Amino acid sequence: MTPGYVEFEFDLPGALLAKLIDVFEGLKSAPMTATALSDIPDAQGVYQLLHSQHGKPDLVYIGKTDMAAGLRNRLTRHARKLEQRVGLSRQDVFFKAVRVYVFTAVDLETQLIEHYGGVSRVSWNGSGFGSNDPGRERDTTKYKPDHFDARYPIDPNLPLGIEAPMEGSAANILRSLKRHLPYLLRFELAAGKRSKAHEDLEQSNVTLDPALPFTAESVIAQVVRQLPTGWHATALPSHTIMYKNDTRRFPSGREIARSPA
Repeated sequence: MTPGYVEFEFDLPGALLAKLIDVFEGLKSAPMTATALSDIPDAQGVYQLLHSQHGKPDLVYIGKTDMAAGLRNRLTRHARKLEQRVGLSRQDVFFKAVRVYVFTAVDLETQLIEHYGGVSRVSWNGSGFGSNDPGRERDTTKYKPDHFDARYPIDPNLPLGIEAPMEGSAANILRSLKRHLPYLLRFELAAGKRSKAHEDLEQSNVTLDPALPFTAESVIAQVVRQLPTGWHATALPSHTIMYKNDTRRFPSGREIARSPA
């Protein structure tokens, strides 16, 4: 032992994790409503989602944010993803959020997941729940049974409580529908252009039948059936697609409609 000298190592990540666990345990959860989320700062931090089934709230997801996509932004995106799902209601999901001022060098998300038993116990982590636009290549993927979207697929047959045009170009009707859906509606774009729909969609005038149910599936089917030959629409567990002359197979998809031959 050197006189007047001692070595001291402080486990900062461990101490931060232990304190954070105490904070979460003492924090009352809140519903995923617009009112509750509006009071959350758009700041960096960590959060938990809890799914209440039969009155018992289970921890299902742990996430983290940075300054670019803060707590309010991330939680709002998650809340929207929970809408119009089979077997899942946003009303049954609650959140806890903690703003953490300095944790750039500490992977709190991973440590919290490990503390609560790993991804096998925090079931929405690793299930695809937190992913963004799945991308066109995901269309042909066969979803695994434990994938979030396979467990709680979108329901395009739910009534839409929105105002939308009943007549106009197919492109305008689809753009209006796309803005209001909580899941992705992807349709064919003009060749080489990311902001303009395929010419068939821009040039085809379609009319929606007011006597039919106003659902995403009904609107999409009516549009497709009034388009030139070659179009088809498919519902996937996570999103809907509309392409022309696409011969790919969609293992997890369900055909909505095809245009007349």
